[in-house]
Amino acid sequence: MNRPTIYFDHNATTPLCPEARNAMLPFLETAFGNPSSYHHLGRQARASLQSARRELAAVLKCSPAEVVFTSGGTEANNMALRGVAAALKDRGRHIITSAIEHHSVLKTAEALAGDGYDVTFIPVDAQGVVDPECVAEVTRADTILISVMSANNETGALQPALELGACARRHGIAFHTDAVQTFGKIPMGAVLEHADLVTLASHKIYGPVGAGALLVRRGTPLASVITGGHHEHGLRAGTENVAAIAGFAAAAQQAVSGLDTEAARIAALRDRFEERLLATIPNISINSRAAGRVPNTSNICFSGVESESVLLHLDLLGICASAGSACTTGEPEPSHVLRAMGLSSMQAQGALRFSLGRSTTAEQVDMVVGVLAGIIKKLREVSSL
Repeated sequence: MNRPTIYFDHNATTPLCPEARNAMLPFLETAFGNPSSYHHLGRQARASLQSARRELAAVLKCSPAEVVFTSGGTEANNMALRGVAAALKDRGRHIITSAIEHHSVLKTAEALAGDGYDVTFIPVDAQGVVDPECVAEVTRADTILISVMSANNETGALQPALELGACARRHGIAFHTDAVQTFGKIPMGAVLEHADLVTLASHKIYGPVGAGALLVRRGTPLASVITGGHHEHGLRAGTENVAAIAGFAAAAQQAVSGLDTEAARIAALRDRFEERLLATIPNISINSRAAGRVPNTSNICFSGVESESVLLHLDLLGICASAGSACTTGEPEPSHVLRAMGLSSMQAQGALRFSLGRSTTAEQVDMVVGVLAGIIKKLREVSSL
């Protein structure tokens, strides 16, 4: 018997919204031209690509020339770090980032360190938040880039991107922020004004997988890291995925429409979820609860159980959640984010991330709470932890 799916994993990816699907359909059927071709099908694709660029720029309140389309957030993060490093290597080789970044930033920073760059990984407090003063203290004359995410993908904790951007600007340093988990969830006007480079991903905002963007403010030094043709203002070679980009732009417009109302609805559901869990299940703790968070994310430690076991039981009942970033699924090590916050390995191994979305209802929240209570009780009875 098929069970209805309850999807509490929107930080991993989101279902395609009708607006994005409708925008994509022509390019999956008849308007299949290469936007670099000169014939009428190519011109049609190129016009649609530029239209999508204008639409996304209008949402971001920037110039279309500042929008560089990519295959997703990982590529955009790589482009930001590697591009600035290459462009400014003669000026300096010091990069600052945080210990809780997405692996597409952390691994890239580590790779740059192997290439001779000096990378400082800033710690976070117990709530998983970077202290801007710590960043200011390690800033040097040869610092060329500060890269700190806008909100953490595992805990939802908001980072002081506004203050960090202002600090970078005072010192003449490029500031990059991975905004994959904030775009479409909270207003981003102030952050966008203070960032030189901003990473976005389509599939986190009900658009298709395979499209993302890097907002590159005019005048920001950035070298191309993918060589080939002169696509995307000469910054990203390769034929653009016009269908996915069209869907991305449509999803972005939909995401900011009625944002305040939807954010308030989701926040109320998240609070209901957490309050009922605390009242129902003993020995649990909510990570980053005292920090400002994006409204949809709840990261919870359940003592005495392993997260993978809980996830398997939930999945058998049609409930989708995660143990952290989808990019780290299958890794034996506990979350680097939770460990950076000071949690023990055992605490981190019992952590689950629940991320709500447009389809989430109060009835689903109450059902998941009830199911979790039974699963945790059962697992604790047989656990050796």
